[in-house]
Amino acid sequence: MKDISRFILCTLLGWKIKGTFPTNTKKYVIIIAPHTHWVDFPMGLLVRNTLGLKTNFIGKKSLFNWPHGFIFRALGGTPVDRTKSNNMVDSIVEIFDQKEVFILTLSPEGTRKKVDSWKTGFYYIAKGANVPIIRGVLDYEKKVFTLLAPFFLTDDVKTDIANLRKGYEGIKGKDPEYS
Repeated sequence: MKDISRFILCTLLGWKIKGTFPTNTKKYVIIIAPHTHWVDFPMGLLVRNTLGLKTNFIGKKSLFNWPHGFIFRALGGTPVDRTKSNNMVDSIVEIFDQKEVFILTLSPEGTRKKVDSWKTGFYYIAKGANVPIIRGVLDYEKKVFTLLAPFFLTDDVKTDIANLRKGYEGIKGKDPEYS
């Protein structure tokens, strides 16, 4: 799968990958941005497979219905019912606590549309699980996927979010008007 993914991503689509995932930690949160198009998901899978990494993700419950639900689960997905008021952050932190290896990939925007501010669930998941955040940058304009160094959270949410966002300044998503 690794070679096929690399061939599709790098040879057929002309993308490059800069950076690597950390090898000295078994648990972290990956945030991928900008998330502007449905194509970001298969692009993320191609990058993940090219780098040989097993990651997990959460998605809206309707994605996991028949007939395609089993595919999303096989790819590492877990359905989330966003209509119920439950403490999703605590539930995901508990998963981190229970597993020896767990890598969760999320979109900080929480949607494919343009947003002025990010959702903060990813931040509180990483904080609660005491794991770093890895920033993945999908730059469609340059056809480069970049992995930035692990970001370790402080106790200053506002400053941490501002510093995390700096890694995405000027980056164009698939739909640039949503970047």
